[in-house]
Amino acid sequence: MSTKFQINDPSLESQWRAIILFGKNSATYKFAFAKAIIELLPSGKSSLSLEDLAVPFSKNIVDHLRKSDKQGNSSSSKFLNACRDFIAGRISEDQLIQTTIKYGFVNVVDAFQNVNGDIIKDPFYQKNYAESKKEIILTDNIYKLKETLQFINLEQEVDARWNLVETAWNLQINPHLLEVKHDSVKQELFVDSFMRRIDITSVRDALNGYQKGKCFYSYQDIFVNKGSENICEVDHFLPHLNKKAHIAEEANINGIWNLVLADPKINGDKSSRVPHRRYLERLYNRNEFYIESKHPLAETIINQTGKTKEKRRIFLQAQYNLAFSSSIHEWEPWIELPGNF
Repeated sequence: MSTKFQINDPSLESQWRAIILFGKNSATYKFAFAKAIIELLPSGKSSLSLEDLAVPFSKNIVDHLRKSDKQGNSSSSKFLNACRDFIAGRISEDQLIQTTIKYGFVNVVDAFQNVNGDIIKDPFYQKNYAESKKEIILTDNIYKLKETLQFINLEQEVDARWNLVETAWNLQINPHLLEVKHDSVKQELFVDSFMRRIDITSVRDALNGYQKGKCFYSYQDIFVNKGSENICEVDHFLPHLNKKAHIAEEANINGIWNLVLADPKINGDKSSRVPHRRYLERLYNRNEFYIESKHPLAETIINQTGKTKEKRRIFLQAQYNLAFSSSIHEWEPWIELPGNF
């Protein structure tokens, strides 16, 4: 992987996020597979048969098909057609499960842990297909992942990525014209299509994986789950206060490129101040993570900041200089842990 996403951070959380955020998206099966594994972990089993996986796997695909019919690039899929037949009442749940076992896992078991042409360093399972039984053997890594602080965020991150992928497919908009927008009141991402607003996902859920579950400024752990008392906040890296000056330069200060997640106390202290210029490189790296993960967030950032890495660097520097010209001091957090992006 050419970014620093995993190179500087070989943690289990980073490897899982690389699978979800950077792997190929020829179908949404990997998201359903990820959610099925997460759902079945509380059982404590050392292995999961295709029968075990088939129920949550097919359920998640069916739930998404009800909202967005396109869940893959293939022109025909026996598994997806069976899911559609189940939704229409043409087959029973048992028939759906049997079809899922036969066709649903043909590619996903082998492909899931493959990121950019190579298997992740610490696999979460091993494939065991014998004549009598087909299963995956869970490794210690998946249970170690379950014990991490960030595990509580991972399912919401999977859903957010899934929603972004299927939105891009189903809208059938030219990627160069696609712009994901930010609703600061609802803290949601949305797009306008044919004069109709389509809500995609929570801003927090969509951004968190690319920041590895860390506060952008302090690298403290942050959380996106709604039950958390310390839920993170969405911050404008360059203050929204100066938006008129940025608009004059044809820059969207509300764009994804300028939104980061921060610990609420850190964000409260920052307020409308401009961060120290050393954080500009961090913002650049975070945005490049998006771009390597493919659209729609990627295309949105490219459309807003530049088509090449050099143009994006120049854009960020120009917008930073503009914001700093209206500021007196550069702000830094009172605490900053060792970083990983």
